[in-house]
Amino acid sequence: MSEALAQTTPTRGGFLPRLGSVLAIAPLGVWVAWHLWENLYAWRGDAAWSERAVDTVVTAEGRAYVGNPLSAALVSAVVFAPLLIHVAWGLRRLSMAKPNGYRFFGNAKYVLQRLSALGLLGFIAAHVYLARIGPGLHSPTGHESFEDLAGHMRHHLPTLVVYLLGVLGTTFHLANGVYTASFIHGIAASPRAQRRMQAVSVALFVVLLGVGWGAVAGLYVAGAPYIPPG
Repeated sequence: MSEALAQTTPTRGGFLPRLGSVLAIAPLGVWVAWHLWENLYAWRGDAAWSERAVDTVVTAEGRAYVGNPLSAALVSAVVFAPLLIHVAWGLRRLSMAKPNGYRFFGNAKYVLQRLSALGLLGFIAAHVYLARIGPGLHSPTGHESFEDLAGHMRHHLPTLVVYLLGVLGTTFHLANGVYTASFIHGIAASPRAQRRMQAVSVALFVVLLGVGWGAVAGLYVAGAPYIPPG
């Protein structure tokens, strides 16, 4: 069985596969790409990064971090609701995973796509807790500060490793998802179209990984002056 036929046969035609793939690309994929790009502002320092990462106002006492109800509602509608739908769809596909007839490269992508999905569940949960839930419980700003994030990235090896692997898994999952979606929606119906979409997928992965790891590097460099407590 060819790789194209193996990927096309079990997924095309159903409403849930089409909905799940659409939500994975837009709005989730678009938002992920934008989120990675925004974090490159770490190279410009606290002020530039904070203006992109959280809502801010400038008071007589200095910079203050504030929540924006409209922004929070928009993020929930654009990110979290589609994410939950995509996770539910993905877990269903994971439960149906079984040995297949792909060639080596296709089979490796098949396995890595599912492993990266499991890893992303843990990474997203940790990221949301560290960036929002934890600070919301213990910090008056309600957000993880640039200093804390950069300092942990520089001086706490597990944090650095988790973010490097998290970005790797995220970018691979998204880029390979674009390739898979091309089968579901009939875009890559011919061998030539499949090769073209494979090239697009690889290029997208390289670009997004470069942006994501560039943002991590910016935070790592910015964390040099940070002195860990204790």
